[in-house]
Order: sequence, then structure tokens, then C-alpha cells
Amino acid sequence: MITFNEDNVKSKLKNRRVIKYWIKEVAKSYGLVIGDLSYIFCTDDMILDVNRQYLQHDYFTDIITFDYVESNVCSGDMFISVDTVKSNSELFATSYMNELHRVVIHGVLHLCGLKDKSPKDEKKMRAAEDKALLLLEQLLTENKSK
Repeated sequence: MITFNEDNVKSKLKNRRVIKYWIKEVAKSYGLVIGDLSYIFCTDDMILDVNRQYLQHDYFTDIITFDYVESNVCSGDMFISVDTVKSNSELFATSYMNELHRVVIHGVLHLCGLKDKSPKDEKKMRAAEDKALLLLEQLLTENKSK
């Protein structure tokens, strides 16, 4: 089951049924099925608290993914700072919604085994994100025509 939760913020995430299908399809392309995925949309302050408390990191980030994957079942909790998503969308000259979708799938890709710490891994992650975003665009277009 995929859930979207908002903690004192509005994520503005639309087309949630299509988004859930998209997430399942991306996971399936890596040989995984969806178990329990929980997205928690939050503020910069909350993600900083989570980062400090659980990872001993003292900085802001757009997403923190807690990996509960077992065998081929993709499960995890993902905290997404809508504040950082908004500032990153401005920094990278893209729409808020495009950046939000990128971050949503970024967490899933981590659960699918992709990394992004080295330049080589980061390049693979960006390519996987771009591929997934193209699929989402296709799914949203198909959904509109129904």
C-alpha cells in the first residue's frame, strides 16, 4: 500500500491514483513489488530534525528514505521537504510539480537499489529518474484522454 501524508504542509501532489500506479510500475521494472510505502510531506524544520535524530546529519535535504525492503518487496518511509523541493525547483528552473515527482521517484529508486553518492552512481540515478519521469508524463497524458 502506498500512502501520502502531509505534516503541517500541503504537497499539492495531484493525480495520486496515477502516481501510485507509476510507482508500482517503476518498482516492477527493477523486479520488485510494492509492500508498504509511506510518503510524509513535511517542512524543512521537520526534515532537519529527522536528519539529526536518525542519521546524525546536520543539514537540510529534499528527501530522507528509510529502507525496509525485504526480498523483492519494496517498502519504506520517505520524508520529503516541500520547502526544499520548492527551492530546488527554482534553483534548477523547473516546475514545482516536476521537482516533486522527481523526488517522489528518487526515494523509490533508492529502495530499488540505486545509489547517488559517487558521480558515476549519480549519473545512473539521474538517468533512471528521467526515464521514470517520461513514463509518468505518458501515464498522465493517457489518463487525461480517458
